[in-house]
Amino acid sequence: MSKPLVVVESPTKVRTIKKYLGSDYNVAATVGHIKDLPSKDLGIDIEKDFTPHYRTIPGKSKVLSQLKSAAGDATEIYLAPDPDREGEAIAWHTAEVLKKKGRHFHRVLFHELTKKAILEAMQKAQDLDRDKYEAQQARRILDRLVGYQISPLLWRKVKGGLSAGRVQSVAVRIICDRERAIQAFEPVEYWSITADLKGEAPPAFAAKLVRKNDEKIEVPDEATANAILKDLETASFLVDKIVKRTTRRNPQPPFITSKLQQEAIRKLRFSAKKTMMVAQQLYEGIDLGPGEPVGLITYMRTDSTRIADEAAEEALSLIREQFGQPYSLSKPRFFKNKNKAQDAHEAIRPTSVYHTPEKLKRYLSRDQLALYTMIWQRFMASQMAQALIDQKTLSIAAGDYTFTASGSSVKFPGFLAVYQSADDEAESSKKSQPLPELKEKSPLELLGIDPKQHFTQPPPRFSEASLVKELEENGIGRPSTYAAILSTIRDKGYVDLVNRYFRPTELGFIVNDLLIANFPEILDVDFTARLEGDLDRVEQAEVEALTILNRFYDPFSRKLEEAGENMLSVKGVGMPTDLTCPLCKKNPLRIKMGKNGHFLACSGYPECTYSSDYERNEKGVIAPVAPVQSEPTDKVCDKCGKPMVVKRGRYGDFLACSGYPECKHTQSLNGGPNAKPIGVKCPVNGCDGEIVEKSSKRGKIFYGCNRYPKCDFASWDRPVPIPCPVCGNPYMVEKTTKRDGTLHVCPNRECRHRQEPSDR
Repeated sequence: MSKPLVVVESPTKVRTIKKYLGSDYNVAATVGHIKDLPSKDLGIDIEKDFTPHYRTIPGKSKVLSQLKSAAGDATEIYLAPDPDREGEAIAWHTAEVLKKKGRHFHRVLFHELTKKAILEAMQKAQDLDRDKYEAQQARRILDRLVGYQISPLLWRKVKGGLSAGRVQSVAVRIICDRERAIQAFEPVEYWSITADLKGEAPPAFAAKLVRKNDEKIEVPDEATANAILKDLETASFLVDKIVKRTTRRNPQPPFITSKLQQEAIRKLRFSAKKTMMVAQQLYEGIDLGPGEPVGLITYMRTDSTRIADEAAEEALSLIREQFGQPYSLSKPRFFKNKNKAQDAHEAIRPTSVYHTPEKLKRYLSRDQLALYTMIWQRFMASQMAQALIDQKTLSIAAGDYTFTASGSSVKFPGFLAVYQSADDEAESSKKSQPLPELKEKSPLELLGIDPKQHFTQPPPRFSEASLVKELEENGIGRPSTYAAILSTIRDKGYVDLVNRYFRPTELGFIVNDLLIANFPEILDVDFTARLEGDLDRVEQAEVEALTILNRFYDPFSRKLEEAGENMLSVKGVGMPTDLTCPLCKKNPLRIKMGKNGHFLACSGYPECTYSSDYERNEKGVIAPVAPVQSEPTDKVCDKCGKPMVVKRGRYGDFLACSGYPECKHTQSLNGGPNAKPIGVKCPVNGCDGEIVEKSSKRGKIFYGCNRYPKCDFASWDRPVPIPCPVCGNPYMVEKTTKRDGTLHVCPNRECRHRQEPSDR
């Protein structure tokens, strides 16, 4: 009889779990999902209650063989993928693959990878959770219905390769709406008036004008400011009122996924994607000595602020040891959850607070240490005493006018001794001036008065952190999906991240406007949030998944049919503008989409053949740009021998034959003599090119196919012609870090298998 088998999701967990379970169990990994809907068709039988048709994911046949071999004739299978909806789906699909007469399946939830937690989880094994699986499957079906039925419309009407998504399209809309609010914004002038004052005791301080005759004052222009200054020329300044108070500031809860992403973006300059990748490493286990992998944090995909009693007590114990009794609480502090659906998980915390950042420093990479330190400090701070802040406000009378001056100081730091959030740091960075000790009704000397002109500012563009916050506050998606959403909308070319802020591309505006016009509910923030709530209700067994799917699909299918007939074709008719053709002087210009991207064209084509590139200014106004002339070069066409010229395309400048259209040969500027072959064939299926080393415009080395722009394969990491032994990906890439040296790494996001080069 074979040993019981424990099935986990990630190969990197196998060693950690084997260490704690010993030789009584076999342990194997699914390497992410093993089944999914087919990639080339809808894969859902809508007429048969939205029945999904799952297929083994390409490249996973070897993994399935290894799982079956590891199971052998074992009767007990413990399914331990990640403790969330996606993990539940992996557990169900694994059970289907390994199903056998007399075999029993148990669901195990590893919330942290420590010996105690692993052994306890094995003892508390439970049945598979059908409701959680149904919630995941309903989400997958909804996403597939939207993505696979709207995307072909975009291919026909705009261009190939585009995609729509139930959540990603709403995220793009949020960014587009903000950009249009910025474009429509008209600044309004206002003025501030600040008095520099001195009392009987130092220091001097600044006070701002706030009221006239006990009513809030607004200073709209310079004339009003000058009139106030004239009034103040003869005014005497005196302290009218002094207000002193001590405020108590509470620490924030331990991290949930969305808050971890926001804080890491703001404090560490990590992307949401990088934050989750590093957190996964800390969760799955780090070697703290030869053969000693230890999970350092609890599971990092959670909406819950709940923490275990013993974890809180351990934190209080360390606080008393390191900081003393005044910094400690008499009993643990617990936080209320907003979302009941994910309350099975704890907040993100260290598995032991005695794994201090100082002790772990030599075992962690720089990024791992930075993120772990932030998680450790936030959790410790959550169990520390309140901070006490002394605040003083002076109300100063000057004739009919009132000025105020405020100052604050930390009376007792409490939790601030360990951790300040990005918001705390922003608050601390504001100039909090020291105020002198004064008495009410005491006179003040006017040292000077400073009028300043200001203008109201438009709403800010979204950063990764503020977009995650916006999605979270509006109930769009789930924290575990935010990193993927932010990556997808950039990868599809709908938005750019410029100086750490999102800006819609022209393609983003075009697709967004078409989707809003034809699928207003799908692009509606409130509708999407309600759907997320419905999925939570499925998980809580409050509603059937089929009810949710039917309620969604009936109106959606009608909109699909209407859009097929009525959606504007940017390829054909184009989108209207308010510009008139400068060539024929009568027909309006329209935005159209061609092989090389979007452009302006006369609606009178073919009678008028005017076309032009265009750009939008800061106000969103469209204007044609002068065409770029083809630049001659000293290169000749490999096909016909005519001179090559430099032209501009959607991927930048490239070489084209001057004999076009008779000869259509093109060549990448980076694909010529300056590109260095590395001896690796292009891994794209059907491409006969080879990989060459190239240099970006900023001088950074990358690797791409020499058949670009016909093949757009590119990688920042050097490809090596070795298939991944785990998932079967046709190539691996070479990565070098200070900590690990040079490794071969699988670029498949669901695998990420690492191994040493075979020549070592």
